[in-house]
Amino acid sequence: MSSFLSVRDLKVHFPTVDGIVKATDGLSFDLEKGKTLGIVGESGSGKSVSSSAILGLHRKTSAIVSGEILLDGTDLLKLSDEQMRRRRGKDVAMIFQDPLSAMHPYYTVGNQIGEAYRVHHNVSKKAARARSIEMLDRVGIPQPDRRVDDYPHQFSGGMRQRAMIAMGLINNPSLLIADEPTTALDVTVQAQILDLLQDLQKEFESAVIIITHDLGVIAEMADDVLVMYAGRAVEVGTGKEILTHPEMPYTWGLLSSVPDVTGDTDSRLIPIPGNPPSLLNPPSGCAFHPRCTHRDKVPGDLCVTTLPDLVPGTRTETHLKRCHLANPDAIFEQEVLPEIAPDLVEEQR
Repeated sequence: MSSFLSVRDLKVHFPTVDGIVKATDGLSFDLEKGKTLGIVGESGSGKSVSSSAILGLHRKTSAIVSGEILLDGTDLLKLSDEQMRRRRGKDVAMIFQDPLSAMHPYYTVGNQIGEAYRVHHNVSKKAARARSIEMLDRVGIPQPDRRVDDYPHQFSGGMRQRAMIAMGLINNPSLLIADEPTTALDVTVQAQILDLLQDLQKEFESAVIIITHDLGVIAEMADDVLVMYAGRAVEVGTGKEILTHPEMPYTWGLLSSVPDVTGDTDSRLIPIPGNPPSLLNPPSGCAFHPRCTHRDKVPGDLCVTTLPDLVPGTRTETHLKRCHLANPDAIFEQEVLPEIAPDLVEEQR
């Protein structure tokens, strides 16, 4: 069965006076309808740039975009600006990271949601307003017939995010991209927003891409996970595979920096050493090698000189990792897991 969304060798490069910034450099992934793909990585790894390319948001910039973005068989990169504009918001929609800056402060929430509907449907303002009230009610906004006339600043952070979800889903898009949808929200509201997204996904049968640096969100939402580093995919697999048997040292670092609520409250988090690389001048070989504490387990200077391919790991053909380590699964279980989750290791014994 062919995938609903198929991204192949996507490159998004930005020319600057100092050189080419390779924000995304050869990214490939697939997503089926009704499924959720979680894209995870540190800030600057290329997550949001990739999703913006799917929506065609780099068209009016200096970005050089190449590759294929096949949505239900149609290559979005080959569409004209007008053809892409007709699809944006209708076939593919996005929930932006900061709803306060994404929504216009001078227009009411209902006006902006209704405008997103009228762009793709020949309806009156009255009909668009009724549709906006319906969507606000569906995403859990109390008294939607009254709040529809409020401005974004009159909504709380959680309510603004709900309004953004209503705007994204008002045209029943086949693909929904959620860029850090729970950033800056308290834990209770985060859980409500994630539950809402899952419920609405089942209702609309949308394919969902959720972009985050929060592995808790990934555990809650994602069927499949794509781990990005320095503009490339470094590990791909199901949510269970990535969270329980990761095979890339960068993924180990992400897991080790998450607090364990069942563990020792006095224990310190284990951060990834160093800083993310410059995408203007990335390291040679494996981009993660300057920060990797396991590179001494690879013979010679392979990590420094040779970029590893994205190949199947030790367990399944669908679990892919970009790493030169010969047996990363054993290293994880013997060295990494006892360090980040000693209680879990004790239970297994």
